[in-house]
Parts: sequence; structure tokens; C-alpha cells
Amino acid sequence: MAQYDHVTNAHVPQRGNRLTKWLGATILNILGWKIVGEFPQESKVVFIGVPHTSNWDLIIAVASMQAVGLRASWMMKKEAFFWPLSGFFKKLGGVPIDRKSKSDLTTQMADWFAANDKAWLGITPEGTRSKVKALKKGYLRIAYAAKVPVFLIALDAENKHVVLDRVWPLTLDTEVDNRKIKAYYDKTYKGIRPELG
Repeated sequence: MAQYDHVTNAHVPQRGNRLTKWLGATILNILGWKIVGEFPQESKVVFIGVPHTSNWDLIIAVASMQAVGLRASWMMKKEAFFWPLSGFFKKLGGVPIDRKSKSDLTTQMADWFAANDKAWLGITPEGTRSKVKALKKGYLRIAYAAKVPVFLIALDAENKHVVLDRVWPLTLDTEVDNRKIKAYYDKTYKGIRPELG
């Protein structure tokens, strides 16, 4: 699998400059990790990161996004977007979620996708670093509602690779898709703390 160094795909939302890319790449090099695979030709995706077994996962994920210049977004409760942090969180990619809105989270995120030309939403569907039997299904509900693909990214701790794996072929059956994606991750990848994966 080829090593990946930066986003060259015009479809993928991008951010950063030479300094931020250098910083991300330097952190990965110090930790001994590499990014392999390639981004899909998609301007809008829900991407998921699994397995999540260690606090190091976040550091590696952030460094990877900086290194390749990916502008990723993530959900955050609306109440956290107060001055002076509101602009900072939005610049980092935060998407405010209104938990008191008549529209549920899935509808809010489908509307967010519709309002953006390029939108990559990152979700960690395990929801915890502890071992789980099943992934939380919210990522699938959002992808179905927004009519966007699900792209799999993995931490392959055995080889110290951040793997840009594949767009998963969805059946639109939440139970089937979720079960098969979890089984694929379990069979293919081990996290930093495999006893928790």
C-alpha cells in the first residue's frame, strides 16, 4: 500500500499550510507512524476511525489530518460555541449541534451536508476506548440521510499505519452495514491497545 503525504484530490476539503503540514508530518515521524492508502474521489463523506483504544489515537489522528492538509469536521454541542471560543472551534472544524432543536441530530447533519460543497465529517463510532460489541449506528443514519458514502479509516498499530482504507458499499440496512463494518475492522486491524479493540 502506497504511503500518502498530502491531499492532491481536488474533491477533498483542504486546509493548512507548509508549517502545519510539516508539524503534523514531524509528529508522525517522531512517533514512527505513516499514512497509507488514498482518499476517495468524493467531496462529501462520513468517515469513521476505528479501532479507538488509546489516548494516543487522537494525537495520531490530528497529526495525520495536519500532515495531509485534510479539513475535517466533527460534531459538538451548540452550547460550547460561546465567545471567545466559537470562532476557534468552527475554524478547527466543529459543527454545532442544537440538542433542543425540533430537528434531530440526523436531520441537522443532513442539512449541514446539503449546505456545504465539500464536507468530510469524522466520527468515532465506538464512542469509547473500552471494548465494544457493536459500533454506534449514528454515522450510518447520517450517511443515509445525507446520501453520502462512508469512508473507512483505520489505525493499524501492528504496522504503525494510519490506513485510508475504502468507501464501504452500503446496503441501507443499518444492522447489516454496521455488523459487517465492525467485523471487517475486527478481522483486519488491531489498535494500540488490542485488548480493548
